[in-house]
Amino acid sequence: MSRGLQQELETALGAVVEDMRLAATQLVSVLEAERDALAGADATALDVIGERKQSLMQQLEQLDIERLQLIQNAPFAGAVEPVWQQVVKALQTCRDMNQRNGVLVGQRLGQVRRALAVLTGRNGDTGVYGPSGELHPALQSHRLAQV
Repeated sequence: MSRGLQQELETALGAVVEDMRLAATQLVSVLEAERDALAGADATALDVIGERKQSLMQQLEQLDIERLQLIQNAPFAGAVEPVWQQVVKALQTCRDMNQRNGVLVGQRLGQVRRALAVLTGRNGDTGVYGPSGELHPALQSHRLAQV
């Protein structure tokens, strides 16, 4: 492989890793905003944040595919290592924040289920959500046939 092509691949890899760093940093901010929206029970903000979070995740997935293709075509460029470490650290932070936000969602869901149980007079632990989002009481066995 010529030195010019090698340099071009290293430059492309550096650009992709930098784009990943920027997207991961943005995702950290989005997850912080999600935490605030969850704490404030702001459903409108959660919708907007959810769309942005999904967009950033798709962007990161696409960039990682590009990164892997570049690495296959050229030996690893050591110049991107510091930026790559920043990407890894930001993604670990995102994982932790997402898990924490998931705990908040679980707590909120438990509160809603308990409130529904009080309002409906049913045990909140029985039931499933149907395809359109309505809560159905747990199904019980029914006789299908008699011999």
